[in-house]
Amino acid sequence: MTALPKAELHCHIEGAAPPALVRRLAGRYGVDTAGILDDRGGYAWHDFASFLDTYGRVSALFRSGTDFRDLAHAYFTSIAAEGAIYGEIFIAPDIAEAGGVPAADYIAGLDDGMDAAEAETGIVTRMILTGVRHLGPARVRALAETAVAHPRITGFGIAGDETMHHPRDFADAFRVAREAGLGLTAHAGELAGPESVRAALDHLGVTRIGHGVRAIEDPALVERLAAEGIVLELCPSSNVALGLYPDISRHPFRRLMEAGVRVTVNSDDPPYFHTSLGHEYELLGRDQGLGDAALLQATRTAIEAAFVDDKTRETLLERVDAAATGA
Repeated sequence: MTALPKAELHCHIEGAAPPALVRRLAGRYGVDTAGILDDRGGYAWHDFASFLDTYGRVSALFRSGTDFRDLAHAYFTSIAAEGAIYGEIFIAPDIAEAGGVPAADYIAGLDDGMDAAEAETGIVTRMILTGVRHLGPARVRALAETAVAHPRITGFGIAGDETMHHPRDFADAFRVAREAGLGLTAHAGELAGPESVRAALDHLGVTRIGHGVRAIEDPALVERLAAEGIVLELCPSSNVALGLYPDISRHPFRRLMEAGVRVTVNSDDPPYFHTSLGHEYELLGRDQGLGDAALLQATRTAIEAAFVDDKTRETLLERVDAAATGA
């Protein structure tokens, strides 16, 4: 499975922090990790509220641009070792600034780590500037207005509590980001139902939906996604861990794919769910019976939907096609 080219469109960089790195940072800053790490080498949480609490405590350990450099380097080299040729990360300057790291230092640190990972492995990397929904429309619009030309910031999105605010409240922020030339995605259809997916499509002008898995509950919406070519950034283990589905075999990944929806494979916040990008591909092969051809198609879909320039996309697709020919 490692030889199969992979791509990731949906990963929160703070949520990808390896526990080993967190232990080092805790030692550096004299922070007690009791209640953060579990006995499986992952993070300790038992419901969504405790997940958010642990996530916040871990994120607070990243206190400099250098810390974020180490995080980006660790994440991208790890997925490259599993066969990833491309990866995007959601970045949230609001979270970094709340922890005392200026946005400029945060982005520069991530950029340095991505530089190093690209040089070492050949993976291609990009960032998606991400607003935090529960901070409100004004803050998300302010973030969109700060978007500046940066070779790796190529997308804009929104994450956070789906139950707070209607997507129409963020339409202006997405207009600003679109006019700045950024690709658009939005979290929807995860903890909220298919109506949140429809609202994101109607009001935000996105080409991708983060999660979107609960669209399966609305056949008309599934037909619309397929007809409009909207790409879903699916995260199977995340959905199972958060209680949406009992196990991977009953996740609707394959049903959505067979209905003509453009689907991709992603890890979301991998160590929190005891997974990785490579493990997600393996699970879909094992528990949903997807062969290499189907999994390669998911990678191809991700590259086609990636927020990159046409030349980069063409080069990446050549790498996918070469693997398909070899298979």
